[in-house]
Amino acid sequence: MPEAKIVVVPVTPGRWRDLAQLFGPRGACAGCWCMYFRQSRAEFERRQGESNRRALHRLVAGGRTPGLIAYVDGVPAGWVALAPRAEYLLLSRSRILKPVDDRPVWSVVCFFVARAARGRGLTVAMLGKAAAYARRRGARCLEGYPLDASRGKVPDLFAYYGLASAFREAGFREVARRSPRRPIMRLDLR
Repeated sequence: MPEAKIVVVPVTPGRWRDLAQLFGPRGACAGCWCMYFRQSRAEFERRQGESNRRALHRLVAGGRTPGLIAYVDGVPAGWVALAPRAEYLLLSRSRILKPVDDRPVWSVVCFFVARAARGRGLTVAMLGKAAAYARRRGARCLEGYPLDASRGKVPDLFAYYGLASAFREAGFREVARRSPRRPIMRLDLR
């Protein structure tokens, strides 16, 4: 059987329909539409569903690139959200994920992988492309906040943070841990 062809590219207005198809009618996870980290918790709960879909669509239609979409054999199969850390309001309010230092970083905050594409290394491929994308935009460091599955199984519902093992495979190293299951991992892009 031939190996699947994986292509990971920025989400653009022309790829919006593919992203909407990937996220499905529930918006990837209970109406999130990958807006969770961009708002306060109260805002997120108020806007869950259609309002979040419109907010993400406005970002994309306005020429912003809130993340990358992965295609497996031409079919939308994965998503990774990344941006300068300052764009993620929720990170600024987290005790566990507060900044490690004053170094400017880009953050990878979310993944979504279609059920049929799971277990194929798509997360690692997306991390590699995310690093290249961030580097081209001047980032010097890419940071992620995955879950550490070595301390017990991670339910699919919480895998949107990514798994520490995938980050390690993509070359990231742990730089802080303020919670037993949540390392902060970085990749130097210089």
